[in-house]
Amino acid sequence: MNNDFKTLEKPPYLMIAVLFVGAFVAFLNNTLLNVALPTIMTDLGVTYSTVQWLATGYMLVSGVLIPASAFLITRFKTRPLFIIAMSIFVVGTLVAAIAPSFPVLLTGRMIQAVGSSVMAPILMNVMLISFPVEKRGAAMGMFGLVMIAAPAIGPTLSGWIVERYDWRVLFEMILPIAVLSLLFSIWKLENVLPNRKVTLDYFSLVLSTIGFGGILYGFSNAGNDGWTDPIVLTTIIVGVIGVVLFVLRQLKLETPVLSMEIFKSPLYALSSIISAVLSMAMMGGMILTPAYVQSVRGIDPFESGLMMLPGALVMAIMSPITGRLFDKVGPKILAITGLAITSVATYYLHFLDLDSSYLYIIMIYTLRMVGISMVMMPIMTNGLNSLPARLNPHGTASNNTIQQVAGSIGTALLIAIMNKRTTATGEELAAQAQANATGPMSEEQIATMKAEIMQQSLLDGIQYSFLIATGITVVALVLSLFLKRAVSPDSKTTTAAPENNGKNAPASATLNK
Repeated sequence: MNNDFKTLEKPPYLMIAVLFVGAFVAFLNNTLLNVALPTIMTDLGVTYSTVQWLATGYMLVSGVLIPASAFLITRFKTRPLFIIAMSIFVVGTLVAAIAPSFPVLLTGRMIQAVGSSVMAPILMNVMLISFPVEKRGAAMGMFGLVMIAAPAIGPTLSGWIVERYDWRVLFEMILPIAVLSLLFSIWKLENVLPNRKVTLDYFSLVLSTIGFGGILYGFSNAGNDGWTDPIVLTTIIVGVIGVVLFVLRQLKLETPVLSMEIFKSPLYALSSIISAVLSMAMMGGMILTPAYVQSVRGIDPFESGLMMLPGALVMAIMSPITGRLFDKVGPKILAITGLAITSVATYYLHFLDLDSSYLYIIMIYTLRMVGISMVMMPIMTNGLNSLPARLNPHGTASNNTIQQVAGSIGTALLIAIMNKRTTATGEELAAQAQANATGPMSEEQIATMKAEIMQQSLLDGIQYSFLIATGITVVALVLSLFLKRAVSPDSKTTTAAPENNGKNAPASATLNK
């Protein structure tokens, strides 16, 4: 196969549809179990810290393997790579569906993660090679619909199923969809992505596993165990050292697992920073809002999911629209507008109170999702457009890794801030209550007072965390002021020197004046 990355003459729409289905079930599976964890914990007789591994373990495996997706896409042909990945995902789903015990269920989830980790990178790379730069916004907007909508719909769908059926239905529902995607991939997939023989540096893979795995694990547990927990501190420190060593090794290798050349593009580097900052605020906010709705207001998980659903649907609808707008006006206007909306909506979420109306919660949360939908995919697409096509696999792998790590850090950071503020407020309110007490209280009165203090202190912690999230979003807004529309180095080189055929295109981005 030709080693040059060239835009296809005609996009393979049916093939893209098959890849979309595969990516959809992979993204959906990422959040589908979140609401079902308490039910699974009771059914299988495990503790909450143990059952959390169904979510944490899945994220860890995905986070570790995504950096290697650049090597896999470069080395292996599209069709067999996707078929193998989807086959692994199907096996994992089947194991989880029939799991008689927690260890078997966890094994099934880990197998699912191995298969799903490469699906989104394959789809993104096929999208990039199927559409010219001037049409990529609309195409990537459709990808954003899948990337954003599937995880957002997951909790609502999960809550509805768990309330009415056994939790195994969550896997039994995905299984036939995954099998159909596998069958269609065998029938219709083609080898459209160029590849070449490259050797895998196994030491890089070890460093990637230690580095990204350590960071993801440490930050995932920091929110619950605290930043001073020895395991949390150790895993984060080891993870950071692993990532630094991984990066240094990639700079020395002739054929790196994940090329650092992508960061020579100023626009790609800027888009990565903005995406990371936005992912921190977005993922943290997606945890804080359900915490307020369920823990402060006492709304059950299914109704909580329904309240979040309009935001998810609007975000999904907006993604293709913002993709088309990106093709017309570029990233800067969309990013500034979207981040301004996100900042304002996040700030207003910090005014949530004990008697905030359902309509207020839904409207502000939905407005926040509208703002995020205007930024995420345009920023990502603009960054990828600034790279030479030969670096597309590395660009998409880096994007996905950065979002995973940043989302994990943002969630841990905001939860830790919430817990610390909640504890401080609780102690202050308890001291005030004790000082204001006029006489002995009955056990019922003491229990009521404790519940009220806990509710009020948790509310204060959530409000304060939303204020911090607003500050994080404002940082992304300031960075977006430096955005410019990217021009593909390949097209620039081809125009200037057709005989080079884009092979020696520089890695740095060419900017429109």
